[in-house]
Amino acid sequence: MSQDENPQVYKSNALIEASYRLSVAEQRIMLACISQVRRDEPITDEVLYSVSAQQIAEMSGTSSKQAYRELQEAALRLKRREVRLTQEPNGHGPKKKVMITGWVQTIFYVEDEGRVELRFTKDMLPYLSELTEQFTRYHLSAVAKMTSAHAIRLFEMLAQYGSVGRREVCLDQLREWFQLGDSYPVLKDLKRRVIDPAVEQINQHSPLQVTWSQRKAGRKVSHLVFDFAPKESAEPALEKKPKQSGPKMLTSYELSKLARPGESEAAALKRLGAVLA
Repeated sequence: MSQDENPQVYKSNALIEASYRLSVAEQRIMLACISQVRRDEPITDEVLYSVSAQQIAEMSGTSSKQAYRELQEAALRLKRREVRLTQEPNGHGPKKKVMITGWVQTIFYVEDEGRVELRFTKDMLPYLSELTEQFTRYHLSAVAKMTSAHAIRLFEMLAQYGSVGRREVCLDQLREWFQLGDSYPVLKDLKRRVIDPAVEQINQHSPLQVTWSQRKAGRKVSHLVFDFAPKESAEPALEKKPKQSGPKMLTSYELSKLARPGESEAAALKRLGAVLA
């Protein structure tokens, strides 16, 4: 499959860890348009991106009729969707102010053609373009057939740690990123309604095979631990990385995310069998 036939999604890690909530249909529109952002030239908020119901149907394996209906409904909602960002793009650290912005500044639904056209907001562009560090990329096909919005988000969070093969996520942080609010206050319900279905979809539709466990602080579960690796038959859907010999190479950013509370850098590196890149 050529690059054009299997486009890639580029996102700043700050956007992957942002707090927002989009439906599956809204995610498909956004990701299809994000995959069209040019990597070889600066872009402005005047650029118009387009995706049709037919394209959505083909990439997701759904019927054209369903795709037309979902595209129109999602287009109406997308203009009102917000995203909460606490980090600067390109790894420049925390923002001095929390930024709450929209995904798109303008969106058109071309009814006769079953097509959506949109422009990203000016604030969103630095998280999608001209990224030189602390970003994640993956092929659109890796998530196109997922029917869980949580599965898409979780896949991106794992892909962000693709060179490590493990990610520990604070339970409270996951709730904030997914904007779960007061939903599923009991961990058993969160597992049944969010985590288990998301992991099942990732294992079924993505190039990753995932298992997960939990870590406690005292008697209370504080973190979810995801271990994952590429499926041999599906490796082309992930951005290929050169095979490493010896210890895992971690950036300071990756190490800070994997270190346990109060754990020193040296202790974390020893536990993970890694060295700083």
